[in-house]
Amino acid sequence: MGASPDRWGCCEDHPFTSNSPRHLSLAEGLSAIADEVFVVHECVTAFPGQVEDFFRRSEVMQRYFGRVVEAEQTVFGQARFLPDNVRQLPLRMGDLSLMPMERLGAALESDLFVVFGASYIRGPLIDHLVSRDALNIHMGLSPWYRGSSCNFWALNDGRPDLVGATIHRLSRGLDSGDMLYHARPPIEAVDPFVFGMKAVKAAHDSLIERIASGEIAAMAPVVQDRGQELRYTRNRDFDDAAAEAYLAAAPTPEGLKRALETAPAMPFLRLHQPAPLDS
Repeated sequence: MGASPDRWGCCEDHPFTSNSPRHLSLAEGLSAIADEVFVVHECVTAFPGQVEDFFRRSEVMQRYFGRVVEAEQTVFGQARFLPDNVRQLPLRMGDLSLMPMERLGAALESDLFVVFGASYIRGPLIDHLVSRDALNIHMGLSPWYRGSSCNFWALNDGRPDLVGATIHRLSRGLDSGDMLYHARPPIEAVDPFVFGMKAVKAAHDSLIERIASGEIAAMAPVVQDRGQELRYTRNRDFDDAAAEAYLAAAPTPEGLKRALETAPAMPFLRLHQPAPLDS
C-alpha cells in the first residue's frame, strides 16, 4: 500500500509474531495493505503436546492441542509460504530480545510495528518499539484477563463473554499498554476451540481494516483500570491438571451460545464483533 495523507502511511509493516497458521495469516493480511512486510517469526513446534517445547509433552497436552490445531486449521488453514512482498527472519522462541539491533536493520525503520504471539520483549528493542507506538494484539480482554492463555482461562471460568482480543499500545509491562479497542468473536453455537480461533480472526480482520482506513491512528488510547482485573496468569498455570479439567467440562456449542446470550453487559472499548454467518 502506498502512503497517503488519510492513512497511517504504512508502506512497510513489521510484525513480531510466531509461526503457526494464525500468525502466518496476520502476515498475509498485512501484506495486502503494505508495499513490504518484515516478519520476525519466533518459532515453536508445529506439534504442541507431542514435542517438548513452549508447552510440555504429555498425553493430556496431546489431546488438548489436537483440538487447538484442528480448530486453527478450520479457521486459518495449513502452514504455508507467504507472499512475495514478505521478508522473513526466523528465530527460536525467546531469542528476540537477544538479537542485536543492527541485525534487524531496515526493518526497524518500518512505518508500523505489530506484535502478536512474540516472547516478552526486553532491552533496547522494547524501547525502540514503544517509541514508535507499536501495536500489540493481546489475546484476552484487558483489563479483565491479562498474562498467558487468557482466553482458555476465561472459558475455564465460565466467562465466554470475556473471550476476545485487546489491541493496545505496546508497553514495557506485560499486556499493560493503553488500549485502543476490543474484538470479540461472533455469538453463535460453535465448538469452543473454534470460538477461540474466531476471536483471533476478529482481531486480525479488524486491525487490518482499521490500519488501512487510518481509523486506528486517530483512536485516543485509554489507560487500563487494573482494579477491574479478574485473573492474571502465567504459562506455568496452564498444566496437565488444568487442561484435563477443561477437556472434561468444556461447553457444548449450544451451551456456549446460551452463556453468551445471557452474559452481563460489559464496558467494551470500541468493540468489533462480527455478525454470525447464519444471521
